[in-house]
Amino acid sequence: MSTLEPIRRSVTVACSREHAFKTYTEAFDSWWPRAHHIGAGDLAEAVLEPKPGGRWYERTVDGAECQWGEVLVWEPPARVVLSWRIDGDWKINPDPAYASEIEVRFIEEGPRSTRVELEHRDFERHGETGPKVREGVSGDGGHGALLKLFAEKAAA
Repeated sequence: MSTLEPIRRSVTVACSREHAFKTYTEAFDSWWPRAHHIGAGDLAEAVLEPKPGGRWYERTVDGAECQWGEVLVWEPPARVVLSWRIDGDWKINPDPAYASEIEVRFIEEGPRSTRVELEHRDFERHGETGPKVREGVSGDGGHGALLKLFAEKAAA
């Protein structure tokens, strides 16, 4: 399969680099939209465990958990890299060989200004559903919209 172009989005947030990093990671549930979940039940909590090897997952109101991926790189306050195990049919593939990656970098532009750059790459790892994954995360409800929600929370 040919290589699929990465999705790149960025936003500038009116806060320190450290605050932006903590809001994106440790306060993940505070800005993640309730409608963005894979499990059958309503979303109770979205969790990003703040450590290398940590899980990135959802917990539904009935207590079920659905793991979206893992924390591959944890370098506060500079960057975090996550695996994305959700295929183009919005199902979880537990095999890490089929996961794409999301890298989020936090670049200080001033004492109260941080540029957050997101790159979602390696869509071809999802096999035949790779183009659907790329299309889904680049659309209206994808990474651009999520970064906007994050930026609003971080600046509040």
